Amino acid sequence: MTDNDYMKQALAEAQKAFDKDEVPIGAVIVCKGRIIARAHNLTETLNDVTAHAEMQAITAAANNIGGKYLNDCTLYVTVEPCPMCAGAIAWAQMGKIVYGATDEKRGYKRLAPNVMHPKTEVTEGICAEECAALMKRFFSGKR
Repeated sequence: MTDNDYMKQALAEAQKAFDKDEVPIGAVIVCKGRIIARAHNLTETLNDVTAHAEMQAITAAANNIGGKYLNDCTLYVTVEPCPMCAGAIAWAQMGKIVYGATDEKRGYKRLAPNVMHPKTEVTEGICAEECAALMKRFFSGKR
């Protein structure tokens, strides 16, 4: 599977969040060609500001492999991580992160550009238009 294929899986997770009236961000973590974690935002459902898709996926992946370091894994997430999630990605020593849409206001690149682990490879812009469109559709219904 390609980065686009895995991002489509993350978009399916984002749609689950959208359907629950959660901010529609989805994530999957892939290790050795296999999806080992799927997650979406659950901040409203769990009444927990830390229940971002990335945080949920990191926890699930660590439980799946039985270890806290995810250096052989790739995180696919529909929107650029916030600084909190980027910090967790760094602590997990994620091998690679691939994200769709940039987050001009709350993304880690603007607020904490050096937070990622130095060995983590970052790819941005995969399915960016689809990822951004889902976010815009969600927030247009809120305003």
